[in-house]
Amino acid sequence: MSKKNSFFYRNSLSIVFLSLMLICLIGQFFAGWATENKELADEGGPLLALGDYIHSGHFIQATFENWESEFLQMTLYVLLTISLRQKGSSESKSLEKQEDVDREPRAHSKAPWPVKKRGVWLAIYKHSLSLAFAILFLLSFMLHFYGSLKDYNREQVLKNEPFSSAQEYLTESRFWFESFQNWQSEFLSVAAIVILSIWFREKGSPESKPVDMAHDETP
Repeated sequence: MSKKNSFFYRNSLSIVFLSLMLICLIGQFFAGWATENKELADEGGPLLALGDYIHSGHFIQATFENWESEFLQMTLYVLLTISLRQKGSSESKSLEKQEDVDREPRAHSKAPWPVKKRGVWLAIYKHSLSLAFAILFLLSFMLHFYGSLKDYNREQVLKNEPFSSAQEYLTESRFWFESFQNWQSEFLSVAAIVILSIWFREKGSPESKPVDMAHDETP
């Protein structure tokens, strides 16, 4: 097999991003552990061992609070780009012509098995990308809520104040502040690439229009 067709070459984009995610997650874990223990020491609470921190509310909340916003962003991005347009943006479908992604799927020898199976399997498969992101969002949202509640009640214990139930905490401004502060940043980043790609270019990137394409032209 040639170097061009090596495993890394064929999968380099996902490998690099997953590696960066893992590096940052490890960094977050150790920095979060140190931060949490500093706060516990200041509050007179027992310090956490490394093994204890991984299932602490502090780590769970911080991790899934961010994952939740990313998956929400991608769910809405996949769905809204079906029907909404932005003139001149590389992220938009054409304003006039029908795209290949809009045509009805046809069965052929290399088609995914749901396309060949047809029926309900095809109906689900036609929306499987948005469904996958939506499920990941819901799972992350629930884990964020669980971690945030656990961390909040840990603080309540240190203050000798009563626990909060899940139902009570659902109306707590702290939880929604954690969510909204991340959601707004994700929507801003999507709006930024949609709008900036109208006028700016990056040669060789599929997220950019060709360098010589007019600003008002939609790919």
